[in-house]
Amino acid sequence: MILFDLICDREHQFESWFKNSNAVGKLTKAGQIACPVCGSTKVSKALQAPNIPRKGALRSGPPATAKGNAELTKAMEKMTSAMNELRQTIEKNFENVGDKFPEEARKIHYREAPERGIYGDATAEQAKELIDEGIEVYALPVPKRKTS
Repeated sequence: MILFDLICDREHQFESWFKNSNAVGKLTKAGQIACPVCGSTKVSKALQAPNIPRKGALRSGPPATAKGNAELTKAMEKMTSAMNELRQTIEKNFENVGDKFPEEARKIHYREAPERGIYGDATAEQAKELIDEGIEVYALPVPKRKTS
């Protein structure tokens, strides 16, 4: 497993583990990696410095084992499955209001629209403003379905 630094199109940096460099490339091209801050699936590898120990320096931590890699892979597969299930549950039970999410969330909060579960898009700044107003919102790192 390899730890990669990633960055989304809104310049949020985060990291994630991958089986190899081919896996990260394949998943980013397919839009299967979402930014945990804003949910954007326009993600690429960020610049990162190689971790090369000085001569005679000890590695920090124990070496990876085949068992450890298999357990991590299994855990990542479970997480991916759970995230997909979460997305399906949201899509089935809530109304997609798209980029009108901040406006519609305010209307519901201030009782100007019927109370109901909604989901949609908001920038990090818009989400912060909603939270500051006392409106409960959650940013979910769930990749959007492709529409083609």
